[in-house]
Amino acid sequence: MSDSDATFMQQALQEARSAAAAKEVPIGAVLAHKGNIIARSGNRTLRDCDPTSHAEMIVLRKAARVLSNYRLAETTLYVTLEPCSMCAGAMIQARIPRLVYGANDPKGGAVRTCFQILSDPRLNHQVEVTLGVLAEECAAVIQSFFAERR
Repeated sequence: MSDSDATFMQQALQEARSAAAAKEVPIGAVLAHKGNIIARSGNRTLRDCDPTSHAEMIVLRKAARVLSNYRLAETTLYVTLEPCSMCAGAMIQARIPRLVYGANDPKGGAVRTCFQILSDPRLNHQVEVTLGVLAEECAAVIQSFFAERR
């Protein structure tokens, strides 16, 4: 983990906390292009009434508009929780070169935990993955959110 990975993950955590404040599942994401954040979001599935409004999907859409290209070369995606299969598939389509995530998702993670989509050699693109960046803090945000609802 580099210092910049921790700094960008802190920004993703801010997005996760904002999502929690809006009663959304607190997952946050930021996309850095050449060292600068070009897109950020938390989950918005309830607000948008859209099951695809995961933080990662929103960030990929925003970044594609910023760069005027759906291929997001020279970027790193930072996410507080291991992406699901939908988000991992979108990362493949966007040709994201690198993913950094915080906590594993034992119930739906599609990077290492349940599936290994980003490293599957049958696909036409693989993504470099750094996992466990600020993992305890990322896990605490989502665990406290669900603990309050039980």
